[in-house]
Amino acid sequence: MAMASVNFHYSFVLVFIAILLIPSKCYGESVKPRSGSTLFVFGDSLFDPGNNQYINGSKPSATSNRPYGETFFKHPTGRVCDGRIVPDLIALFAKLPILPPYLQPGEHNFTDGTNFASAGAGVLDSTHSGTINLNLQLSYFKNVDKWLRQKIGDAEAKKVVMRAVYLFSIGGNDYFSFSTENPNVTASHQKEYVGMVIGNLTNVLKEVYKMGGRNIAFQNAGPLGCTPGTKAMNTSLGGNCDELPSALARRHNKMLSRTLKRLESQLPGFKYSIFDYYNSLYDRVFNPAKYGFKEGKAACCGSGAYRGKDCGGNNGTTGYELCSNPYEYVWFDQAHTTEGCNWQLAKLLWEGSPKVIGPYNLKQLFNM
Repeated sequence: MAMASVNFHYSFVLVFIAILLIPSKCYGESVKPRSGSTLFVFGDSLFDPGNNQYINGSKPSATSNRPYGETFFKHPTGRVCDGRIVPDLIALFAKLPILPPYLQPGEHNFTDGTNFASAGAGVLDSTHSGTINLNLQLSYFKNVDKWLRQKIGDAEAKKVVMRAVYLFSIGGNDYFSFSTENPNVTASHQKEYVGMVIGNLTNVLKEVYKMGGRNIAFQNAGPLGCTPGTKAMNTSLGGNCDELPSALARRHNKMLSRTLKRLESQLPGFKYSIFDYYNSLYDRVFNPAKYGFKEGKAACCGSGAYRGKDCGGNNGTTGYELCSNPYEYVWFDQAHTTEGCNWQLAKLLWEGSPKVIGPYNLKQLFNM
């Protein structure tokens, strides 16, 4: 473990120096400075910048331990990643500061936006109680709206809310929980459950719209059955994915696309974007070399099959293996991608072609 830790930190130094030397066109050639951008983030662990650390009564988790956060922040931040997550990078491209967790104590500048996402959160209130579910995230956004009106007045607050981009990544935990509890669920029950998730999600979007929000962006549900953690729970899968959670994700994505298209036709001024996270990540898992990775199926950090559990250990020092260079891996832990992979995903969100994101990419939404 000691040798792995030394290699891990040495690799970070080399990678950090390399990034500094990369020409700007590799990561941000088409990113133009822009004033007046605002980003509000809703979601689960893929987008959580550390909100769960500040939930009343929350218990310390593995993400409070190293090696989480080592790549960029050099210490754990509550992000379930070795470094930055996708919203951090979208903020960078939009010339915004990294958005702090909404629940982080201290002063906030909500005119830049904020991040409400919570690890473990679901669209449904019943998914993982004790986290910040989507309805609770919506209530926090309503608090921000009140703050804006008090600080800058109703007219300016309305402008901020209307020009903002609302970025969502949520639903995976609902389907993880459902597939675990109902391994033999029928197709009709799957359809009913996905419909319930989409229905609750639609209600939240309509509330955001009623408050003035117009520019909605989604990272759709990923290949849930292909995570190292999912495969570690069922080693009989071999190198294949668990079909049920992935099937639920695909059904969700089809229904989400239809729903957003319908909302666009019903709600004047409503604009949306859907990033095909499912296929973008799936291809990196099974064709890692195509994207500059050496390993797509196993995690950088963890224990057991595929290193599919226990990254961070119980005390931050034992009980897991650690790769020497997370930039060679798609997955950092059992279900979350590395900063290196997040760079690629964020670039697709920001300026990807209609093959992976549409009808608008985030750069276009920010410029509307």
